[in-house]
Amino acid sequence: MADDTSAPNSSSGSNGSLNGGADFPEGFPHASRLKQAGVTSLADLRDVESLEDLSGIGPAYAQDIQNALEGAGTGGPTTGGANGTSTGAATTEKRPSPLSEGDADSPAGGAATRQTIDIPEGPLEETVTYETYPADTYGHDELGIADDEVLDLLRNMLLQRRFENRCRQMYQRQKISGFLHLYIGQEAVSTGSVNAIELGDDSVITAYRDHGMGLAMGITPEEGMAELFGKETGCSKGKGGSMHFFDAEKKMMGGHAIVGAHLPLGAGLAFAHKYQGEDNVCLCFFGDGAMHQGAFREACNLAGIYELPIVFVCENNQYAMGTAVDRAFSKPDLFKHGYNFDFPASLASGMDVFSVNKAVQDHVENYARNDQPSLLEVRTYRYQGHSITDPAEYRGEGELDQRQSQDAINRLQDYILDRGLATEADMEAIDEEVKERVKDAIDAANEASFPDEEAIYDDIYTQEDYPFIA
Repeated sequence: MADDTSAPNSSSGSNGSLNGGADFPEGFPHASRLKQAGVTSLADLRDVESLEDLSGIGPAYAQDIQNALEGAGTGGPTTGGANGTSTGAATTEKRPSPLSEGDADSPAGGAATRQTIDIPEGPLEETVTYETYPADTYGHDELGIADDEVLDLLRNMLLQRRFENRCRQMYQRQKISGFLHLYIGQEAVSTGSVNAIELGDDSVITAYRDHGMGLAMGITPEEGMAELFGKETGCSKGKGGSMHFFDAEKKMMGGHAIVGAHLPLGAGLAFAHKYQGEDNVCLCFFGDGAMHQGAFREACNLAGIYELPIVFVCENNQYAMGTAVDRAFSKPDLFKHGYNFDFPASLASGMDVFSVNKAVQDHVENYARNDQPSLLEVRTYRYQGHSITDPAEYRGEGELDQRQSQDAINRLQDYILDRGLATEADMEAIDEEVKERVKDAIDAANEASFPDEEAIYDDIYTQEDYPFIA
């Protein structure tokens, strides 16, 4: 992250970095932010009881300022470090701007360019490496997944499949209104991904095909079905519906209906994790069609500039509504688009829960937790149409049967049998248990109440001088 992300002010030099003087020494970290918070000199700074109480100064910035004070031998606030303690650091280094080439002598921040206009002789050559995660390559032992956890993976994938099968039925019975986008066929993506993060600490945000992700993250079938029925016991109090499953406690930061519009929100979540000094990451899921949106480019570019802890996960289910990927993209290998932002980029099979898990583990631990954004394309396949009303007549003859022959649930069941982790009878019992849970969820949703009419005004943003709700 840049030392100073605020705009240059009257105390700044031509490149936005401080020019010294009696206020702060030249290159003092986050000086502009301090001035905006009303701290205009080192003398003022010594009187600050807690740096983190200042507007715009988060834990990471507070640590930089504390280190600079101690390195200058000035002494400083004893509670100003990221954890409220003195670090005892003797020196502090000026960090380069994220726009620079990483030269330690570059300006701490500001608008000065370091890009040359002297064009080298060509042709220029680069070697790019992309990691791939094919199906049937990884086992649960090497991924750190216990034997009983493998059955939990199966249970969750079956729950998503049975839940959505009943969703389709409930829609036909007019229990569910509005749009309904089913996730059937993609269950390995949600299950494998969630198993690779710190649930409840790491953030997840996704698009409108969100039932499976919600269930994978611990939203109960009762909460999910009630939301679809528009009942007050739903995960979004019955006011979100199919495309807006949400659970802040679990860090399920919502399904989002507008294609690509949530990608900048994902970047914002990652920025918040970093700004607050947390060791958490954001997984931002989106469909192949969202990569056409300008918001994708903008979010990726910002993530790269600010070195955000985020993994952009493209669930490539082969069709953006009814248009095949290879008809819509001049470069249909979507993972290769990460090259445009200097992202590590990989390709994984979404028809194998272990391949997804391994890929997400690698991207989270090797990149995101080290403040390196990345792009992961997961190739999967949705068995249903784009929405419940789509007959999917654009598919080729035999295409669906061929893709279903690689079904992720069947693959996992075969894996379990081959390794003697459970019997067919055991797995049938799990399936029956899941079916009963979904049936109970339907019964509970039928019995639940609709929200009171007054609830429409709850959780709505208003302000005194501009009432959005009259």
